Amino acid sequence: MAGGFAKDGAVQDQIDATIEDAVKHAREQLPRGESLRQCEECDASIPEARRQAVPGVRVCVNCQADRDAKNKAAGGINRRGSKDSQLR
Repeated sequence: MAGGFAKDGAVQDQIDATIEDAVKHAREQLPRGESLRQCEECDASIPEARRQAVPGVRVCVNCQADRDAKNKAAGGINRRGSKDSQLR
């Protein structure tokens, strides 16, 4: 039974929308095209094993680690609006 103005299943709809957004964002981040032989940021050589493992790779392992560290600091979307979710 839903309370207030929320329809039945509204919480699940929000959860599903959050997951769909996260999956869409992750897919947009995947590299496309042919892998580079030299890193586009530091010009270091990209090993053949990395080029085969990650099709469309553009950067070396070190530069990718730096990118991952910067992206980790970005926050997600808060759709709940509850006190607990705002305290994180």
